[in-house]
Amino acid sequence: MEPHGPACPGSVLFGCELTASTKSYTFQVDEEDNFDHILALSTVCLTDGAKDECNVVEVVGRNHENQEIAVPVANLKLSCQPLLSLDNFKLQPPVTFRLAAGSGPVHLAGWHRIMHREDASFEEDDDLSEEDEEDLPPIMPAKK
Repeated sequence: MEPHGPACPGSVLFGCELTASTKSYTFQVDEEDNFDHILALSTVCLTDGAKDECNVVEVVGRNHENQEIAVPVANLKLSCQPLLSLDNFKLQPPVTFRLAAGSGPVHLAGWHRIMHREDASFEEDDDLSEEDEEDLPPIMPAKK
């Protein structure tokens, strides 16, 4: 989903499915646009047709030295843990999801958050100035 026009920034639903025939999915965005993108994963779950086997989902990205790194984020099994909440686990694209073990189907769901780059910086100073502090009434002791 590519953002276009001024109404686009916000959050859009994200979802993908990993199966025996489609073992990976790469989420990428146009790095030349004027937006910051964050992918926030909320759940990973087995879907209809899953076998009772271990399904390991990895996130493949890049570390601070720009080297590829794969990290397992879920190990799902139909009989004991068919769903895992990731509590809006935030990732910066591009990122690849890979079914490292099992045949799925495994569904990943979350939110693609899109923000204007200038909106991401806080230029306004929220601290109270000395003038504002002088206008506050003094704290009075409680009456007994």
